[in-house]
Amino acid sequence: MKKILIADALNPEALEELKAAPNFDVTLKTGMDETELVKTIPEFHAAVVRGATKVTKNVIDAASNLELIVRAGIGLDNIDVKAAEEKGIQVANTPAATTISVAEHTFGLMLASVRNHGKANLSMKAHKWEKKLFSGTELFEKTLGIIGAGRIGQEVARRALAFGMKVIAYDIIQIETDLDMIQVPLDELLAQADIISFHLPLTEKTKHLISEEEFEKMKDGIIIINASRGGIVDEKALLKALESGKVRAVAIDVLEKEPPDDFSLIDHPNVIVTPHIGAAAKEGQKRAGMEVVKILKERLA
Repeated sequence: MKKILIADALNPEALEELKAAPNFDVTLKTGMDETELVKTIPEFHAAVVRGATKVTKNVIDAASNLELIVRAGIGLDNIDVKAAEEKGIQVANTPAATTISVAEHTFGLMLASVRNHGKANLSMKAHKWEKKLFSGTELFEKTLGIIGAGRIGQEVARRALAFGMKVIAYDIIQIETDLDMIQVPLDELLAQADIISFHLPLTEKTKHLISEEEFEKMKDGIIIINASRGGIVDEKALLKALESGKVRAVAIDVLEKEPPDDFSLIDHPNVIVTPHIGAAAKEGQKRAGMEVVKILKERLA
C-alpha cells in the first residue's frame, strides 16, 4: 500500500479516483508550512502539490520513504528538484494540462490592458460615469512580442493571430511551428513589439531577464503582460518605467513575492493584477488532476 500526501487542493474527481485505487492510501492535508511538512512527510511514498506548498531541501531530507513528487501544474520552481534527484526521488509535473487556461487568461489580461477594463470597472463601482476617461486602443495590427514560445506562448500566438495581430517571438531554442509567428533575437523583439507577453519558467538565467536596460530598448508606450512567473521582470525597474511613461500599462498574474508585502507596483493606476489564477479554470484543473492520477498509477505501480 502506497501512502500519498495531497498537500494542495486537487480536482475533486481526481481525488476520488485516487481514493478509490486499491493500492493507494490517500491523505489530504493542505496549508502546511515547512515545519509541519517536515514532520508530516516521513511516512509518505508520494506527495502531490500545486503552487502553494514548497518542497524544500529540508522537507526532502526528512522524507525517508518518498519515491515521487508530483506538481499538478506547470513549472517546478516550488520543488527543490536537485535535492530530490540527489536522493533518488522522482519529480513530475503536468505541463500541458492548463495550457489553454493560462493562454486564455493571458489574452484576457491583454484585452483589459488596452481597453482600460480595470479602471472603468472601479469607476463604475464608485457610482461614476466617466466614459471619456477610458478610451483605449485595438489589438488589431499591433505587434505582440512573445518571450517563451513553448506550449502556452504558441496558444497565445494563435489567439493573437486570430485578432489580426502580428506575432514575433523569442526563445532560447528554435521552435518548430506552423503558426505565422516570426522568431527573432531578444533585442529585436524588444524594439519592435507594442505588447510583450512572457511565457517561460523562472530560472537563474531568466530572473530579471527584463530590467532597466531592456526597458530602454522598448517602444514608448509598451504594454507588459506576465502570466508566467514573477521575477522574470524586475518589479522595481517596471515601476520606474511605468512612472516615466515608458510603459503604458501592465497586466500581471504573478509577482516576485507571493503573497506580496510591497504593494507599490500593484497600487499604480496603470497596473491590472490578479492573484496567480492563470491556471485556475475548472477544465484545466480537471485535466491536471487526472494527469496526476495517471502519473501516480504508472510510477507507483
